[in-house]
Amino acid sequence: MPDFVLTNARIATMADNGAPYALIDNGAVAVRDGRIAWVGASDAVPTDYSGLKTETLDGRLVTPALIDCHTHIVAGGDRANEFEMRLNGASYEEVARAGGGIISTVKATRAASEDDLVASALPRIDQLMSEGVATIEVKSGYGLDMETELRMLRVARRIAQIRDVRVRTSFLGAHAIPPEYRDRADAYIDEVCIPALEQAAAEGLADAVDGFCESIAFTPQQIARVFDAAKRLCLPVKLHAEQLTDQGGAKLAASYGALSVDHLEYVGDDGVTAMKDAGSVAVMLPGAFYTLRERQLPPIDLFRKHGVPMAVATDCNPGSSPLSSLLTAMNMACTLFRMTPEEVLAGATRIAARALGLSDTGMIAPGQTAELAVWNVESPAELAYRIAFNPLERRITAAKPSKET
Repeated sequence: MPDFVLTNARIATMADNGAPYALIDNGAVAVRDGRIAWVGASDAVPTDYSGLKTETLDGRLVTPALIDCHTHIVAGGDRANEFEMRLNGASYEEVARAGGGIISTVKATRAASEDDLVASALPRIDQLMSEGVATIEVKSGYGLDMETELRMLRVARRIAQIRDVRVRTSFLGAHAIPPEYRDRADAYIDEVCIPALEQAAAEGLADAVDGFCESIAFTPQQIARVFDAAKRLCLPVKLHAEQLTDQGGAKLAASYGALSVDHLEYVGDDGVTAMKDAGSVAVMLPGAFYTLRERQLPPIDLFRKHGVPMAVATDCNPGSSPLSSLLTAMNMACTLFRMTPEEVLAGATRIAARALGLSDTGMIAPGQTAELAVWNVESPAELAYRIAFNPLERRITAAKPSKET
């Protein structure tokens, strides 16, 4: 990345300093060697940067590049038929118990080659990138066998090589019970999930370990065994929990120091308190809430009361959240969950980075990686306010500082 300075911008640094958006009016940011070197007022740029290429932004907004911290973006097939089933009255649980849901995607993913999975994921990746996203978390979990779980993770690593995007991977072998292990969940954990996790770790394919703790998936005791394996392998954990019922998953995840606990519509006070004590992020996924027409809202005020940080993500997946727009997810989090525009922008930048265990991105501050988004708006609130509108002018990353084409 060439060194440069952006001036005359409204800079939402998203630093946690108590000021709304940590906003700098008529601000400037200097980038050197692919990192933020300085940020402050345009009339106070140090002389050290006076010789750098300078661009005046005429009051446009600059934010950290966005981060989608929860996706299932690598998958085979689609589930439009189940979408239609639900609209005709079937519940998510009824669809799953009838052999649909996650299992239908498992069949399609097992049948897809690595190249097939790359080709199907790239349009969704490109859509997110076009909205200023520079970091995407990608989960496995649609293989539920050794071969396909590893294939999904290899695809995720390939995406980072062929697109200008940072990818963080999560091993999600404990996502659902495959048909060949029906009524033998414990055997699946022992014979497939943990061995596949160990192999993924040996090949350097997993950055974290995830699971689905729910009445239609795995019990807290079964998830604990997966997390024990993750601990032995020195991998951090996260968890899908309390989406449909309160199984105590949040409390369990917090006991392992989870980076994040995700969904959380049914979490209780004890789970929220445990997350606060553990420093775990609550990841809000309004796309699934919307698609499944859920009625139980996540306890936003309880998270605020206990100071649990809230991230926002698309949960992009073929079934319960076929959403590949983080800007739309931010709008949904405001409209459906009553989060504020500032909360959702923090939740898609600084707090999303925390949910992935990243410390070098998510803010505009000295030392951070130069991952920025320039928007044709003046107010940060406009990013969450508009629906199906993308005001991105350009995404700036260490590999590609020029305007997207």
